[in-house]
Amino acid sequence: MFPREPFAKDNPGKSSPPRWAEKLLRWRCPENQREEVQGDLHELFHQWVKEAGEKKARRRYIRNVLGFLRPLPVRRPEFQTRNQGYSLQLFSLSMLRNYVKIALRNLLRHQVFSFINIGGLAVGMAVTTLIGLWVYDELSFNQYHQHYDRIAQVMENEILEQGIETFGTLPMPLSQELRTKYASDFKYVAAATQGWDQIIAYQDKKFTKFGTFAEADFPEMMTLPMLRGTRSGLKEPASVLLSESMAGILFGDADPLGKIVKIGNNFTVQVTGVYRDLPRNTAFRDVAFIAPLDLLFSDQEAKNNWRSSSFQIFTQLNPNRNFEQVSAKIKGVLGQHIQDQTKASLSLYPMARWHLYSAWKNGVNESGRIQFVWLFSIIGIFILLLACINFMNLSTARSEKRAKEVGIRKVIGSARGQIIGQFFSESLVVAAFSFILSLLLVGGMLPFFNEVADKSLSVLWTNPWFWLLGIGFSLFTGLVAGSYPALYLSSFQPINVLKGTFRVGRLAAIPRQGLVVVQFTISITLIVGTLVVFRQIQFAKNRPLGYSRQGLINITMNTPEIQGHYDALRNDLLKTGAVADMAESSSPITGIWSSANNLEWRGKDPNRSALFGTISVTPDFGKVIEWQVKAGRGFSRQFSTDSSAFVFNEAAVKLTGLQNPVGETIKWHDKNWTVIGVVKDMVMKSPFEPVMPTVFMIDNRERPLNVIHLKLDPGLSTGAALSKIEAVFKTYNPASPFEYQFADQEYAKKFAAEERIGKLASVSAVLAIFISCLGLFGLASFMAEQRTKEIGIRKVLGATVLDLWGLLSKDFVYLVILAIVVATPAAHYFFSDWLQQYEYRTEISWWIFAAAGSGALVITLATVSYQAVKAALANPVKSLRTE
Repeated sequence: MFPREPFAKDNPGKSSPPRWAEKLLRWRCPENQREEVQGDLHELFHQWVKEAGEKKARRRYIRNVLGFLRPLPVRRPEFQTRNQGYSLQLFSLSMLRNYVKIALRNLLRHQVFSFINIGGLAVGMAVTTLIGLWVYDELSFNQYHQHYDRIAQVMENEILEQGIETFGTLPMPLSQELRTKYASDFKYVAAATQGWDQIIAYQDKKFTKFGTFAEADFPEMMTLPMLRGTRSGLKEPASVLLSESMAGILFGDADPLGKIVKIGNNFTVQVTGVYRDLPRNTAFRDVAFIAPLDLLFSDQEAKNNWRSSSFQIFTQLNPNRNFEQVSAKIKGVLGQHIQDQTKASLSLYPMARWHLYSAWKNGVNESGRIQFVWLFSIIGIFILLLACINFMNLSTARSEKRAKEVGIRKVIGSARGQIIGQFFSESLVVAAFSFILSLLLVGGMLPFFNEVADKSLSVLWTNPWFWLLGIGFSLFTGLVAGSYPALYLSSFQPINVLKGTFRVGRLAAIPRQGLVVVQFTISITLIVGTLVVFRQIQFAKNRPLGYSRQGLINITMNTPEIQGHYDALRNDLLKTGAVADMAESSSPITGIWSSANNLEWRGKDPNRSALFGTISVTPDFGKVIEWQVKAGRGFSRQFSTDSSAFVFNEAAVKLTGLQNPVGETIKWHDKNWTVIGVVKDMVMKSPFEPVMPTVFMIDNRERPLNVIHLKLDPGLSTGAALSKIEAVFKTYNPASPFEYQFADQEYAKKFAAEERIGKLASVSAVLAIFISCLGLFGLASFMAEQRTKEIGIRKVLGATVLDLWGLLSKDFVYLVILAIVVATPAAHYFFSDWLQQYEYRTEISWWIFAAAGSGALVITLATVSYQAVKAALANPVKSLRTE
């Protein structure tokens, strides 16, 4: 030990350490070591001054003081000689290496427990990582567009009989109105169609692709990444912008600029630009081409029609404007131009909310996919928590085996903080191995996860944030998982441990039992959720449709060669014997493409509006789809007056309040229509919502006929029938591909979102049960090992295998029963609230909870029974021979 030299304040003029560092050392250093440590550092400081100068000496002094500031108490400082001098080693890595070495030895010595801990944590971390990638993809939706935070769609709220309805299609002149009169608020305004599948052709190549028509500022607003040409390409009157993949399909490696392509049979356009394919997490990901909107208008009068609400209006705000401010300014624009739209109000719907907040209720944009983001984020956290609980339980269960280790460490001088560090290091080593294994699991599970979630996610290997968050995530997991074992095991008193009087007692098992209850509560809740989701889907699938989907196919008419030739086409198809009947309509049987809110009837409140779906059909429509007439009759070729006739569905009758609607006169578009019949409600939109009030007519001047409905002859195979049908269509339009949709398949697509949620929930439930059972297996194994002598004595005294199986299993059964009791009301509350979003919904039956609870009990018994029976069958002589 160096003799203590006086401080600089006792020797004016001598070099001295920084005063703040001395104060910090005196404040942090334990009182029994303060004078010794401070004197030694001061002596070293003077030696460093002589060797390296005062500036470097002060830096060394500060570095050693800061090194002393560890979160764990410092015992006695150690010294070592280095480079012919002395340095104070207050922070050694040797102890950390020792911690890791002991942790690895423990992992190898107890391989079953190590497998359960590392495997369970790895699965939990992998699932959490996958869910994290999914959440990131959802939250970053549309952020690909450079100015997404200032882009919005103009929406219309209108007060109707059914409440406030929100519409995303508006009159075309509104675009010019906003562009000219509100130039200080909007940088760009662009109208666009909603987009639909169209035939695009180059020479002999023809493909049906999804495309849209838009105004010239649309590409600039959406910051399309141009590979060839510029974003101003739509300013040419007969032009088109193609996606990179569309250009490759049509032209291969040739330069597409200047090439002439044909859209449908109506528009011949020149390629003026090619943009990079948009990522899947954008609203416009499927757009293969964009053509000028002016192509759709035959004259200026049609373009300036304020009565035709068929276009989406997109805007980009100037930097100094906000959505609420501008929404208030444009609120009453429609009422200034349309007399009966004084109650309609406009607002801006920010792009940042399009994907996650897509549901509107009474004019408020309040929910949507954001609920699934929250749901699966919580599920991911819960699954990781289950894995952490396994680690905590198995670590504390083995506490009696490690009690002597803790006692000896304390006797030879280890502080409690060092023992805590030892156990934390073990948990961090487990977390590190788990993180590495989880990355391998993520790579293997990602294709399956993408298929289930309908995503194209990829691991962000080159993103530094991914690694930073991943490593931080594994550290956090290790600290959380190791917190309870570290604090619990480090609290043992060495005198009791080494005297042999230490026993963990029955109360020590209560925290473990509580964690097991938490595990199975979460697992049972997820099982109940899975059953509720699939029951809701099946409930909607079993809903009466009001028509027959059997053998019904839809064909969208894209070409004039087919439109306008209904009778000839129908006769030719009937002659083939493949078609039982044919009809046309303005909407498919699985959708309603048009609506009206200006119908008038006897007794209607003139101050109230009501929204009806409006569908034009041919007289054979009802026969083809087999709708069910409840009153009056359907359309017929025998009555010429049917051109001024309406057929109501039941929802339309209820909305009008007419007691006997047949024969009533309805006024619409300055024309009197007579209700000739009422048909049973048909589920044409969402199967989870009420049926929309709808009127059917056979006057195609009101709504153009766009869809052909064919009823296949059941006496002919589907393949043979389709071949004959295709041959007929080729005679009318040999250049166009023959494309069709089965009505039952189109209807099944309406359940896609819910079925994805169900699949994800079921996978989560399976993984939760798997992780819980891993921990249960480990606990059962340890319990059987701990009670080996007790089991031996009981066998000697006459206990049967069944008695011992019941003895070892009953404690776990009680815990699962308690978990069922806790999970039942929680799951009922949560999933009843989830079902409220559906107007047409199932009830949560008692058998769902019974099935979930019974399944959990069976799985628990199966998991525990292996260890219980194994222990019960063991030879008691081997367990008692040491006594």
